[in-house]
Amino acid sequence: MRTFPPIADYAFVSDCDASALIAADGAVEWLCLPRPDAPSVFGALLDRSAGSFRFGPSNADVPDQRRYVPGTNVLETTWHTPSGWLTVHDFLVMGPPKDDERPTTWRRVPGDATAQRVMLRIATCVSGQVEVLANCFPMFDYGRTAGTWTYETAGFHAVEATGGDVELQLASSLRLGIAGARAYGRTTLGEGETAWLALSWGGEVPSTADESLERLRATEKFWRDWLSQANVPDHPWRPYIERSALALKGLSYEPTGAIMAAATTSLPETPGGERNWDYRFTWIRDSAFMLRALHALGFDWEAFEYFAFLLEAVSGGAPGDGWHLQIMYGIGGERDLTEQTLDHLSGYLDSRPVRTGNGAYDQQQHDVWGMLLDSLAAHAHRGGAVAPETWQGIVALVDEAIARATEPDQGIWEMRGAPKHFVASKVMCWVAADRGVALARARGDDGRAEKWQASADAIKAEVLEKGVDERGVFVQHYDAKDLDASNLLIPIMEFLPSDDDRVRATVLAIADELTNDGLVLRYRLDSADDGLSNAEEGTFTICSFWLVSALAMIGEIDRARGLFEKLLSFAGPLLLYAEEIDVTTGRHLGNFPQAFTHLALIDAALRLIAVEAPSS
Repeated sequence: MRTFPPIADYAFVSDCDASALIAADGAVEWLCLPRPDAPSVFGALLDRSAGSFRFGPSNADVPDQRRYVPGTNVLETTWHTPSGWLTVHDFLVMGPPKDDERPTTWRRVPGDATAQRVMLRIATCVSGQVEVLANCFPMFDYGRTAGTWTYETAGFHAVEATGGDVELQLASSLRLGIAGARAYGRTTLGEGETAWLALSWGGEVPSTADESLERLRATEKFWRDWLSQANVPDHPWRPYIERSALALKGLSYEPTGAIMAAATTSLPETPGGERNWDYRFTWIRDSAFMLRALHALGFDWEAFEYFAFLLEAVSGGAPGDGWHLQIMYGIGGERDLTEQTLDHLSGYLDSRPVRTGNGAYDQQQHDVWGMLLDSLAAHAHRGGAVAPETWQGIVALVDEAIARATEPDQGIWEMRGAPKHFVASKVMCWVAADRGVALARARGDDGRAEKWQASADAIKAEVLEKGVDERGVFVQHYDAKDLDASNLLIPIMEFLPSDDDRVRATVLAIADELTNDGLVLRYRLDSADDGLSNAEEGTFTICSFWLVSALAMIGEIDRARGLFEKLLSFAGPLLLYAEEIDVTTGRHLGNFPQAFTHLALIDAALRLIAVEAPSS
């Protein structure tokens, strides 16, 4: 049986409507249809028998090189076989939308190019001759159901499979055959010859090699045109910033404007352990950082569409529904994300349970008000108008954040233990009140601004009284002396200025005491009650990037740069990051690619580059 590839070795391809992970041997091992949060069609990522789709040379499994075509989310794999050289381009096709057809799922305005619901794979022999093999083995509904293949009447170059509500068409320049649940084909290519393979779930497949190459060029153009809008500094770190931006765009769901936390479910934080969660949702926690990153890079349109999604999700999408704030939503704005386990799947590296949905969706996490209000304030600062009904919703959110600031919660890390008075949660309630003050003053609502300012001052006074230890270091919660990486948000979210002695003491304490070989842990598992087993987890990469930003803010520039470059050295082969890093092995852990990690990378990089820039 094939072993599981390292998480960081997977390539991520997307058309902003669906996404896939492709292993180094050329096998698609994760594809969910028709949405990225739907059941998988290819699920070998979570069980080696749950379906895969390989296209590549028949006599080689290890490629010579893999890269993204520069400026795109098109994967290019180069193979050196005993008889020749082969390149394979894998991508989800982008093309012009159908102006006469608006799907009911679309709530945003389609761009000039949209998803065509086709995965295209093109192999070209560049030297010698190479035998290529196609092996398409879909297993629908997370590996529960094998597809039923049938031949199309036109001949041997197309077959169809049905499984539940999903219908697939496989078309190719290869002659295709059926063997049970598999569709397969092979051919030998000579120098300069091309073979193509197209998997469709409702899109139009190409009919010739020239047409498939046209779609490749159109897809490359889409990604390059999009990236050309970015305001990225001319700096050696530019490739990392651009790859992070492309990953974030790939994690977006264009019909609604949502952006997923990650493309996967249940990739483990601890191999063989239970810390396996479904991240194919939008977290309010990500929103402030998402909007900051999009605006900083010049992607104001994506920021607007994501902001529109947030407002629709929180408000219910219709006037009079009332605002309902929870920590996460489905990519279509769904509020019920009930968690289930898929006991028939082995899990990645036998890490069980495999979960769909996320049981934390109805937790009380008080950071959500601050994150959302920071997003609203950023939108207003960019000139975004706030309608009267929206303002009434904002007023209710600020008032609720102030009221909840006195209560315990589950914290930013979604602890499944008893609620605590987490310092970071209190800080984010202050952020909600503080940003509310700015919005109220901008509207001329001075009475409400004064009221909220008094509440913000009271929250801050309590945190400074109860949330700081005898060293002047912020603690995890009021009843503990433990450190928590979420307190790096204190300077980042401007709760205190970066030159405050308590900020400096906290940042340096986290750098010195809450790290493993220099990379940051969320908290110490052996002392925190998170309601789970105390199995080890890797260092949280977002926290390490937060530390870079915080170190830069307190003037520790050399230390910040050193940590940042160390983090870049841990990037996957395609410059993508999962949620965590095991510093002993460099192995990536957790769901992949992780939006929050790439957001923090962009923030840290831009802060350091700004410090390096000569003053004018």
